[in-house]
Amino acid sequence: MSTTVEEGYDDPPMTIWEHLGELRRRLVYALIAVVIGAGVAWEFREFFLGLMTAPFISAWKQQGLPGTPMLHFQTPAAAFLAYFKLSLLAGVAVAAPVVFYQLWAFVAPGLYSREKKFVIPFVLSSTLLFVGGGYFGWRWVFPKAFEYLLGLSGAIQQGELSVNPTVMMGDYIDFVTRMLLGFGLIFEIPLFIFFLSVAGIVNYLQLIRFGRWFIVASFLFAAILTPPDITSQVMMAIPMMALYFLSIGLAYVFGKKPTEEQREAYKRRREQAKKDREDDRKRRKAAKEAEKRAAAKAEQAEKAEKSD
Repeated sequence: MSTTVEEGYDDPPMTIWEHLGELRRRLVYALIAVVIGAGVAWEFREFFLGLMTAPFISAWKQQGLPGTPMLHFQTPAAAFLAYFKLSLLAGVAVAAPVVFYQLWAFVAPGLYSREKKFVIPFVLSSTLLFVGGGYFGWRWVFPKAFEYLLGLSGAIQQGELSVNPTVMMGDYIDFVTRMLLGFGLIFEIPLFIFFLSVAGIVNYLQLIRFGRWFIVASFLFAAILTPPDITSQVMMAIPMMALYFLSIGLAYVFGKKPTEEQREAYKRRREQAKKDREDDRKRRKAAKEAEKRAAAKAEQAEKAEKSD
């Protein structure tokens, strides 16, 4: 295999085995960073638990539930496992800059030398977006979600039956972990699309075409991750859609421009879609007119029968 470095690249081509070896090395580095972060977070596990349960405690008090807000565990080891998961979550947040740097270092050999200069902006922006997404979920979505969920408790059947929450510590940590990671990932959408557009993989016209499908995908993704209340789902889906359409603007400004063939194809598809909508409107109008004529004929026939 030739080891000639292509123009604009600093690194020689790599074989598939070299790529796999590099991937393993970067994964090991990222895992070590997460483990170290989790070890540090373990020493502050009670602080992180208090931080994660703040929206839960607030919703408990707002709903006027009796007693002190509580988390339970079923087995002697359940509390340890819940704290361990919480420490891992905090470790991921703490180690986010290292994890994103390892991601960059893995793809860097395939980039042009001018593109490798984006390493610091990439690491900083990806970390801020990931942590910012988690904060958005914790600050705005969690209170609404817990307010709805805890609001399902209380007396029913004219006070003959009481529904009381018994929230398990492990289940609670699993719930907030899924939500925080979900919000952290969706806030990475602009950065992900930005690099795809700069690399020429997508352009703003393709993103516009896919927009309607992304709206559907946003609500499906939100329905999977959030509690079964419409408020939480909307509060996840709307930021996803807003970030996606923001990404279209980024792709328009910084991404590679569509070719003339792609512009013409996009224009033809828009004209065809417009023609299809117009034809569909005409068909519906013709169908309504046919129904009116049929109804008028039936009415005339009925009148003729009565007159006979």
